[in-house]
Amino acid sequence: MKSILLIGLGRFGSNIAAKLNELGHEVMAVDSCEDRVNAVLPFVTAAQIGDSTSEEFLSSLGVPSFDACIVAIGDDFQNSLETAWLLKDLGAKKVIARASRGMQEKFLLRNGADEVVYPEKQLAAWTAIRCTSEHILDYTELEDGYAIYELSVPEAWRGKTILQLDVRRKYDINILAVRENGRLNMNVGPDTLLDTERSILVLGHEKAVQKCFRL
Repeated sequence: MKSILLIGLGRFGSNIAAKLNELGHEVMAVDSCEDRVNAVLPFVTAAQIGDSTSEEFLSSLGVPSFDACIVAIGDDFQNSLETAWLLKDLGAKKVIARASRGMQEKFLLRNGADEVVYPEKQLAAWTAIRCTSEHILDYTELEDGYAIYELSVPEAWRGKTILQLDVRRKYDINILAVRENGRLNMNVGPDTLLDTERSILVLGHEKAVQKCFRL
């Protein structure tokens, strides 16, 4: 369990609050809008109404005590930038900030943010990849061209084991898990049998996955 300071409770921030709650983390939620704060009360440990660009206010929250600080402000980049800088200046261990444009990402990384999330860019990439093939069910981009794909099992693979397919040697991709009836099974081995009622999670370079599955 980690303690998270979440600043900005619009649609993006409120969804983060709900997910962190689901994962069992402690969340201190902050926004300047009382209605937004009240809306997330069921999902957070504590909440405060306040101005995150005020050094006095942020200091009162005990910033260094949190494992991570998330700046989810989406409607005022100046406030987002000031908040990220103040958090780092006050001793934040880790600052993750939201950007809505590439230029914002650069400024945030130069002014306090340790990491930047770019929801629109990431969703656009997911949508583009997802629509290129009916086999792709989900997609998570990693780095250096690598990604994790969830794909439906090709018809040609039906009734074959992972050992028989030998995709690791042929294509340099790894089958990480098999999903059946909504359940993910990470306990896969050479004798795991594949069929069209299942989907698989594979890890590999995008070009290798495209070649293997003819995407």
